[in-house]
Amino acid sequence: MTRFSKKQKILFAAAGCVCLLLLIYLGMAFYFHSHYLFNTQINGQNFSGKTADQAEEAFMAGVDEYELTLYELDGASETISGDEIDLEYEEGTGLEELLESQNGFAWPASIFIKSDEKVNVGVTYDEQKLQQEIDSLQAVTAEQTPAVSAQPVYDGTEFVVQPEEYGTAVDREVLDEKIAQAVEGLSGTLDLEEEGCYQVPAYTEDSPEVQEACDLMNEYCQASIVYTMSENVTIDASVISGWLRTDEQMQVVIDEAGVRAWLEEFGNTYDTVGTTRTFTTPSGKSATVSGGTYGWSINEDAEYEVIINAIQNGENLTREPEYYIGGTAASHDMPDWGTTYIDVDLSAQHMWYVVDGSVVLETDVVTGYPSADMITPEGVYTILEKSLDETLIGATDPSTGEPSYRTPVDYWMRVTWEGVGFHDAIWQSAFGGTLNQIAGIGSHGCINMPLDQAAALYNQVEVGTPVVIHY
Repeated sequence: MTRFSKKQKILFAAAGCVCLLLLIYLGMAFYFHSHYLFNTQINGQNFSGKTADQAEEAFMAGVDEYELTLYELDGASETISGDEIDLEYEEGTGLEELLESQNGFAWPASIFIKSDEKVNVGVTYDEQKLQQEIDSLQAVTAEQTPAVSAQPVYDGTEFVVQPEEYGTAVDREVLDEKIAQAVEGLSGTLDLEEEGCYQVPAYTEDSPEVQEACDLMNEYCQASIVYTMSENVTIDASVISGWLRTDEQMQVVIDEAGVRAWLEEFGNTYDTVGTTRTFTTPSGKSATVSGGTYGWSINEDAEYEVIINAIQNGENLTREPEYYIGGTAASHDMPDWGTTYIDVDLSAQHMWYVVDGSVVLETDVVTGYPSADMITPEGVYTILEKSLDETLIGATDPSTGEPSYRTPVDYWMRVTWEGVGFHDAIWQSAFGGTLNQIAGIGSHGCINMPLDQAAALYNQVEVGTPVVIHY
């Protein structure tokens, strides 16, 4: 009789155990060829160790009493029942396909790993009725608070990232899809938040695009422009920050409308062409004057480009704004024509030429006859040009086809391109008073002067000298 040593007996026992385990392993693998693995959840139900037929029977039995519970924000819930959407069971292949796709030899791992599968089982329903049920959900009909992306905000010192906000607005496309999937899989519950049925911010505080936008905005806010007007006007971070925003792609945008609105206000404050000025005449009278072509006129289009370039390049500038041609004056203080100018008082029919604040010439004059086409225009202008021995030509008379007048003068000093200016008028027998109100004596709009005074003014005045014409 063969006798085995203790060591041999241990080896035989170990071999037996291995064989037993192998048989158990292979047996279980064979079993799970036709049964679902451990920890198999299908559409929220546990079908561990069940066959596809058993699973189908369970789903079929659940159709008649089917109800989908929707879990919403703040603990609220709503339901959609199978009866409301004409839900019926119809045999399909999804459960069998899921069984065939699993690896039976991997059954030991399934003991420790949960498998949550989504399968469209065989059901039919009225899609239109399901849409009506979704349309009536409180999650859809209640006031929607949209999600708000994280974004740069100015805190008074710099741009910082403001965190995103999660609202209550549903993403209707996702909601419809998830509910349809739940119904088709006969799932009993659907957590709208977990399934991503609510709108989510496009960018969060951790999105690098938000921080990059924030950094660029802070770089832009390093720029400054100081305009040297009657007092300094400064564009710095406090102003620039209000012009910066981000678009849908979190790209930094400089608000063109905002910059132009600032420039418009800037121009309204410091442009003086045509505005009403209050001043004291050389005779000591308080007067106002409106209209004309003289004064400051900021070229807002040019300054827009200066501002945008300065912001984008982080420049620090001190400058006077660019003005339109002829859009400058002697002073930013009022009156802006300074201390050298010609004053024409239409009421007194008198004029003064003031140089550096002192009257160097004054004389009575005759101005335009007070009719719409002959009156001397009120306003602030300049001497546009000077010339000797000119012939002034009036408008064409329709009845004759000839100019209404041709008048030679020795001294011509133009004030408007429409034909108003200073000149000698030797045909006038007198000046001042109310002579301009007499037809045939009042001028066609020009300021008539005695010959000697016109000569004196011509020899002293320079092109560009302001001319103030007022009542």
